[in-house]
Amino acid sequence: MLIAVLGAGSWGTTLAVLLARKGYAVNLWAHRPEFADQLAAERENRRYLNGVHFPDTLRVFTSLHEAVSPADMVVTAVPSQALRETVEQIRDLPMQGRVIVNVAKGIEMNTGKRMSEVLLETLPGLQISCVAALYGPSHAEEVSKEQPTTVVASSPSVETANRVQEVFHTSMFRVYTNTDIIGVEIAGSVKNIIAIAAGISDGIGYGDNAKAAIITRGLAEMSRLAVSLGGDPVTVSGLAGIGDLVVTCLSRHSRNRYVGEEIGRGRSLDDVVTHMNMVAEGVFTSKAVYDLCRTRGVEMPITQAVYEMLFEGKPVQQAILDLMTREPKKEVY
Repeated sequence: MLIAVLGAGSWGTTLAVLLARKGYAVNLWAHRPEFADQLAAERENRRYLNGVHFPDTLRVFTSLHEAVSPADMVVTAVPSQALRETVEQIRDLPMQGRVIVNVAKGIEMNTGKRMSEVLLETLPGLQISCVAALYGPSHAEEVSKEQPTTVVASSPSVETANRVQEVFHTSMFRVYTNTDIIGVEIAGSVKNIIAIAAGISDGIGYGDNAKAAIITRGLAEMSRLAVSLGGDPVTVSGLAGIGDLVVTCLSRHSRNRYVGEEIGRGRSLDDVVTHMNMVAEGVFTSKAVYDLCRTRGVEMPITQAVYEMLFEGKPVQQAILDLMTREPKKEVY
């Protein structure tokens, strides 16, 4: 089997290395030709994953067509807002027989589409039964060092989910399966917004009580949105939901938590994002999900607060006060 990995950031590179270590032939595509040339020459990704050497079966490509054409499986690891633009470049390639595994976590701005929906809209001939999402608490920094990690491969097709599980599963990268791709994609996207809120709490100097409240009530928002779109609430209690939510809200590796922390300390969003080396998916996803929850009438107060702080300039302390002084409600309804 030959596998093409699109996107040479930290996660794309990590998965390419993981698959190559298993013995698969891997074509890793980088968006910028000069960066691809650097990766090919140095045989490691010093910008995003320094010290992790490429196995011999991993090849780096500057041409998207050349990377994808011979592939039996394609892994899309580009930022969520760049997914449509990227795969549009290969819409002329036949998709029949290929499995597309998306690992980008986000909701597309302006359309409110999940990543599997973007793939299906963009690639003619691609069927939902051949699309999978590989999500879960899986920081690249730890996976690349072969530290124990668990994720979920989700596809409406049991056969496809099982195939992805077989391809990615290792002794230190344990893959479960799930057929609720809606719940998995929504959980994996909304958790980044909640992580920004958790980071803001850290930046202000709040303690464990506030962090626990954000995680717990964020989980409720995640579940409400997933159910409104046809997802299973049980999925939210799994690896793509609470598992990824906890690690993203607590970890020093979390880009989204870092963005929130810096905003909590008083920096502007533009300043924080401009000086970051990698993309924090929760920033744009917060706008996409805010629009989506308004359209569908789903109550998501933490998401709304994050959106207002990021895009409307609402003062952090005012946003927190507004959250805390809302009308008292039942916990479960």
